[in-house]
Amino acid sequence: MPGGIQLQISGAAQPAGLSTLFFVELWERFSYYGMRAILVFFMVAPVAEGGLGFSTVQAALFYGNYTMAVYLLALPGGFIADRFIGARNAVLIGGVIIALGHFALAAGGMPAFYAGVVLVSLGTGLFKPSISAMVGELYEADDPRRDAGFTYFYMGVNIGGLLAPLVTGFLAQSAAFKGWLASLGFDPATTWHWGFAAAGVGMTIALGIFMARTSKFAGLGDAPSVRATGWLEVTAMFVATAGLLALLLVSDQPGLEWLRYLLIIVPLAAIAFFSRREDLEAGRIAAIFVFFVAAMVFWSAFEQAGLSIALFSDRLTDNVLFGWAIPSAWYQSLNPMFVILLGPLFIVLWTALGVRQPTTPVKFAMALGLLAASFLVMVPAALSTAAVPASPLWLVVYFLLITMGELCLSPVGLSAMTKLAPPRLVGLMLGVWFLAAAFGNKLAGVFGTGFTSDDPAGLASYFASFAAFGGAAALAMLALTPWLKRQMAGVR
Repeated sequence: MPGGIQLQISGAAQPAGLSTLFFVELWERFSYYGMRAILVFFMVAPVAEGGLGFSTVQAALFYGNYTMAVYLLALPGGFIADRFIGARNAVLIGGVIIALGHFALAAGGMPAFYAGVVLVSLGTGLFKPSISAMVGELYEADDPRRDAGFTYFYMGVNIGGLLAPLVTGFLAQSAAFKGWLASLGFDPATTWHWGFAAAGVGMTIALGIFMARTSKFAGLGDAPSVRATGWLEVTAMFVATAGLLALLLVSDQPGLEWLRYLLIIVPLAAIAFFSRREDLEAGRIAAIFVFFVAAMVFWSAFEQAGLSIALFSDRLTDNVLFGWAIPSAWYQSLNPMFVILLGPLFIVLWTALGVRQPTTPVKFAMALGLLAASFLVMVPAALSTAAVPASPLWLVVYFLLITMGELCLSPVGLSAMTKLAPPRLVGLMLGVWFLAAAFGNKLAGVFGTGFTSDDPAGLASYFASFAAFGGAAALAMLALTPWLKRQMAGVR
């Protein structure tokens, strides 16, 4: 079975448990990205076609809140694993909750829909940080196989992300599958729930692999023998998380939209506070919060892939290839496909350049510039829809450019957090890094409310605003590079 394969990367055999965690993560990400690929389509589909009949604005805000919660709940999820139940139990419990969530979505009905989304969010908050922690525990701190092992693990994430939309998109959207169901006497409008069920099956496979190979993890991810955490610390963590989540949810209410400005004001205030102090640690933390803002900007646009870009692919793109209609969810596989293809090339490039490679601030500027270029491509694509549906090649180029941006920012940012954070605060700063993704996803939902499919000029202006936003952020990052180098104090 998969857990029995011993991986060998760069000539060095990896720990036996890595192959199990690789396949567990692959199937968990299959479940997450499979559900994500069809979520917006399901929400905006008319009730007569089995959907929820949400408006674009309703679906965008809901999508932003859901993807925000997935990242935000990783903070208390990691806290629970570290202080109480251990990473191994957190993976198992979180996986069960995720599977229940997907099967609730498959059941149909509005109550089941909301219950399913809540369960997937809670389960992922437990699962996501804990399985990464278990991978880290496979190695000693100075083990030369460590980076290669994490690279392989990251490939599992993207293989799952590549396969998931192909499967759930076919089940949910394919005319062929709808016809087959109808021939068996089933209602073809229920195909959305077959897609959600496939995501649940993926998570169930992940749990089966994990439980079957649990002997590989003896002593790994155990619960702490002594729980030194006091009730005050526990209460503070959960009150802070619940308060922040509630605040961001309430910001969608009319008259309270101003609360969203806190997403920018708070990190800018942190930059100002730490940059005024003259010690080395404070300077590096100030730099961390600059990267926080840049990452938040990036993710707010990147996550349009599952929102406005997904709607563009569904409503405005010519999806007929060789006479066969392609499910629009399939475009969601382009990003992980390009990560798999380009990731090794970026590794070779940075390695070959060595000390001559761009610094972290310049790589962030490159990421934001590529983000701007990806949305600039969508401007003529939007204008072209005034006459005919857009060519799918526009989306291929879009995903190529934005994936290159992701590779300049995501792994680079994670590495920078571990180098810039004071040793006693590494865990906290990694939490801050994931919080940037949560805030960015929230903004993605807010920005997604501006999508329109019946005004080509308006849609072109909408995409151009992302290009301008990303371009301005890239220029700001370049302008700040000399100052950031001083704040980073020798860290590249």
